Amino acid sequence: MTRKQKRLSIILGALAFVGTATGLTFYALGQKTSYFYMPADLTTASIAPGQRIRLGGLVEDGSIVRGQGTRVSFGVSDGGGKVEVVYDGLLPDLFREGQGVVTEGTFGADGTFVADSVLAKHDENYMPKEVADSLKAQGVWQEN
Repeated sequence: MTRKQKRLSIILGALAFVGTATGLTFYALGQKTSYFYMPADLTTASIAPGQRIRLGGLVEDGSIVRGQGTRVSFGVSDGGGKVEVVYDGLLPDLFREGQGVVTEGTFGADGTFVADSVLAKHDENYMPKEVADSLKAQGVWQEN
């Protein structure tokens, strides 16, 4: 093997390694994708069982029901639809009725959304962009 052939084989090997590493990275990132939906969007969306999604909207007034331990159920609405959410864990301090919320999880067999994380707005001026844009488009939420 000449010096030129050795150099070419090393370069080709390095390119193959970098290509494989890049492909594996994109594959792993694709598996962690969770899509964002509003309750009204779920009527037309086709969500596979067990698919992780983010669900955003406003916590419905009078819908918070505390169960045993840290189990909580509540309704999330955007004015066009409503989804029952079940969460087992500690809720953020600012979680309350009428406030913006983003939950992440999957749908259970009975149609309720089983969340494994709940995010609430952190001050009076913040709402997740996707939630605010969708609620504004439907005329449910206005800025103060």
